[in-house]
Amino acid sequence: MTAIEQALERASDTKALLIADGALTSVADTFKRMFPGMRPIVVADTTTWELAGKIVNENLIAAGLNPDAPHIFTDADMHAEWKYIEELDKVFSETAAIGIAVGSGTINDLVKLSSSHSGRRYMTVATAASMDGYTAYGASITKDGAKQTFNCPAPLALVADTAIIAEAPVEMTASGYADLFAKIPAGADWIISEELGVEPIDEFSFGLVQNSLKTALSDPDKIKSGDKEAIHRLIEGLVMSGFAMQAHQTSRPASGADHQFSHLWNMEHHTMADGTMPSHGFQVSIGLLTSTALYEQLLNEDIEHLDINSCVEAWPTLEDAKEKALDLFRNTDFPTIGATEIEAKYIDRQALRRQLETLRDRWLAIKKRLKHQLIPLEDARQRLAAVGAPVRPEQIGISRERLRDSVVRAQCIRRRFTILDVAVRTCLLDKWLNNIFGTK
Repeated sequence: MTAIEQALERASDTKALLIADGALTSVADTFKRMFPGMRPIVVADTTTWELAGKIVNENLIAAGLNPDAPHIFTDADMHAEWKYIEELDKVFSETAAIGIAVGSGTINDLVKLSSSHSGRRYMTVATAASMDGYTAYGASITKDGAKQTFNCPAPLALVADTAIIAEAPVEMTASGYADLFAKIPAGADWIISEELGVEPIDEFSFGLVQNSLKTALSDPDKIKSGDKEAIHRLIEGLVMSGFAMQAHQTSRPASGADHQFSHLWNMEHHTMADGTMPSHGFQVSIGLLTSTALYEQLLNEDIEHLDINSCVEAWPTLEDAKEKALDLFRNTDFPTIGATEIEAKYIDRQALRRQLETLRDRWLAIKKRLKHQLIPLEDARQRLAAVGAPVRPEQIGISRERLRDSVVRAQCIRRRFTILDVAVRTCLLDKWLNNIFGTK
């Protein structure tokens, strides 16, 4: 059984996957197989309609599937926002047709959530290798001014035509490459979480993401040039990440500290000088480089001689930790998130001592695992630059000072254990930040 067959067998939602050159011609047959007796409706935007939606719709008609009139979003600068969910909810309320999302992240998330609202499944035709959300459980939608993740099933089927995806804008492919690259430090976060007794690794989900990851990332130049074999490996890696999230029922297999930076900046409504929001993958590109830089600081530390007593003495009470978190996010749209998440992952001083003793006593073994997992910072930076992803925070409108501050804030917005928590618990965060950014 291939890795994809194993993934489909264990995935909770997606049961059909086709990645191939010319796969667009198989959409109608896939729909018939997965949705017998049902009628389809193509959902696209003006760009993806011309790129693939029109051909898909024509093939559906030719196959005798009698599709509803397609729903095409026409806004030029469209994002996954709640007003479009309301628009699509209305469409689905007036038909029993099954949505076929033709597009990338935005279209997929809109159809995913709206289909869930109407109690039906859907399928996706991918048009770009831009993110790992195609087969991920849940949809990221901006509602009430904040980016939120809503629980909803992934598509029942996914078709990805590498000929179409290879022609996607280079920045979308670069975004997907960065999102996939982030699984490297995210995997390190899960490793150290397991080593310190916080969260054991699920070997199946971990393997779905990691087993072919470095191969998929190995040739950024070919990916940028649209080489179909390299693009196939990229989209397969992204899809497998989604399957891993389905199998594990959380985003842990594909997301660590790297994504916490992106989540933070979305919550802060960050936009660049031209008023646009950097893509998820481009934000994650800076996040993964920052995480990798922190890991390199850890690997250079003499952890076997860590001053555990000083770390334990410096550890705040829960009330002090919550108060500090409240101060960090005072006068924001999310004033209590820090206190809530810090409380969720708080441990007392006795537990901290045990954790740090484990880190010290097992350091050589932990260090070996981390070195095997990670790609060196300079190598990561060169690969990301080669594919066209940002490697300096200023490229996405984030100053060095703000990035440094974001390291502190990102640690407080999620309960997931990452390198950020290691830095705080070892009392090494300030030292590492000074080494990376210089002293204030």
